[in-house]
Amino acid sequence: MYNVYVLIDENKKLYKGMTNNLERRLMDHKRGHTTTTRRMKNVELAYKEEFDNFKDARRRELYFKTAAGRRFLKKKIKRDP
Repeated sequence: MYNVYVLIDENKKLYKGMTNNLERRLMDHKRGHTTTTRRMKNVELAYKEEFDNFKDARRRELYFKTAAGRRFLKKKIKRDP
């Protein structure tokens, strides 16, 4: 099982990623073991989707990183001003 997930920080910045062990990966982010999210403060899981195989999950992660994917996430994730 693979998870595509989106994290949000206190500045409403988003991080999109993929993993086969979401719990472990979230702990890595919170402990600062990931270069990109190390600078983000108080990251929280904002959205996730599950997939049966790596190929579909990777395709969805790449979609989230496109302009269309960002628009989709903007509708799904309510970010207060």
